[in-house]
Amino acid sequence: MNRKYIVLLGDGMADYPIEELEGKTPLQAAKTPHLDKLAQKGTLGLVRTVPPGFPPGSDVANLSIFGYDPAIHFTGRAPLEAASMGVQLAPGDVAFRCNLITLSWSGKRIIMEDFSAGHISTEEAREIIADLGKLLGNQAFNFYPGVGYRHLVVWRNGEKSLALKTTPPHDITGQEITGYTPAGDGEEELLGLMKAAGEILPDHPVNQARSRAGKKPANAIWLWGQGKAPALLPLTKRFGLRGSIISAVDLMKGIGFYAGLEIIPVPGATGYLDTNYTGKAEYALREVAKKDFVYVHVEAPDEASHNGNLREKLQAIEDFDGKIVGPILRGMEKYADFRVLVLPDHPTPLALKTHSSEPVPFVLLTAADARKIPKENRSFDEVTAQKTGLFIEKGYELMEKFIKGF
Repeated sequence: MNRKYIVLLGDGMADYPIEELEGKTPLQAAKTPHLDKLAQKGTLGLVRTVPPGFPPGSDVANLSIFGYDPAIHFTGRAPLEAASMGVQLAPGDVAFRCNLITLSWSGKRIIMEDFSAGHISTEEAREIIADLGKLLGNQAFNFYPGVGYRHLVVWRNGEKSLALKTTPPHDITGQEITGYTPAGDGEEELLGLMKAAGEILPDHPVNQARSRAGKKPANAIWLWGQGKAPALLPLTKRFGLRGSIISAVDLMKGIGFYAGLEIIPVPGATGYLDTNYTGKAEYALREVAKKDFVYVHVEAPDEASHNGNLREKLQAIEDFDGKIVGPILRGMEKYADFRVLVLPDHPTPLALKTHSSEPVPFVLLTAADARKIPKENRSFDEVTAQKTGLFIEKGYELMEKFIKGF
């Protein structure tokens, strides 16, 4: 029987010690019996997924985890999302991530109130993006709808914008936006597009209805994460595998596309705390039965961190453990030869409400490990992983170790 591989990624699970948790991190404080069982039987350590000098985004971190050196392969976040949406980028095209956001005003100061426009629904957002495309789209700029608040703008022949300085909106939640808007060659065109959208959106029927319902309106767009299409050797070709990716997030689907994986939609997968965990686990086991490799991505811990919500982060970690890790481990037991890799992509500290670049814990369980008596009573968390002394400095080397062995 062929070996089965499955990666379980809890986005942004890693964190800093928190006073409210008596100096523990959320991973230490959460009830995670299945992750702890993995830590007791498998290979536990730390891995640096964000190389020095790179922004600690999910794009860079997950490229590393997939086995791609960001120094060679990272061209920006938006082109990865474009691939998952079926958007073709010509050689001179530049893709931008387009968030629907909520801005607020304090006197003359404009504040990034919510980078997700109150977690606007996909249905509402698609109506807004479609109308922006009709009103503002032209030969230079095209709008493409995504999922929730995450969308895409493509600047045709917009290569001059590659050197623009842009800022992820989740990095400046609650802050004044002055100094963070796109800056550099091409800023006039982008700022003009953002200004025009801001004049249209407050009166949009979707936003009028959201305001009446006490919800945050998507009263602006935010453009960031630009880049051109990357050139990646598919992971499937590199290792001779057939595989799938399960995620609610376009970025992850895009990396999976370039890696040669089939993108598997799961009904009710939202990327938030209300995501269909059970469905993700069931679909993952269904896919691994037919193929060699499955990558399961869960966004909820990261979203809770961006919102600074400790209770929701703990719940997201516990749901990941109980509804993803547990069922999948039980499902893998029927295979004579399997490997399971579990990790966050990067820390998303609640204190920062954004990503950071510290190494993250990982654990690798083989079928042989699963049959062993547990090691010392250790848990899956940042501190315990550091104590093992196992550290992978170049995160892109982890995938090869996962596939071929340490």
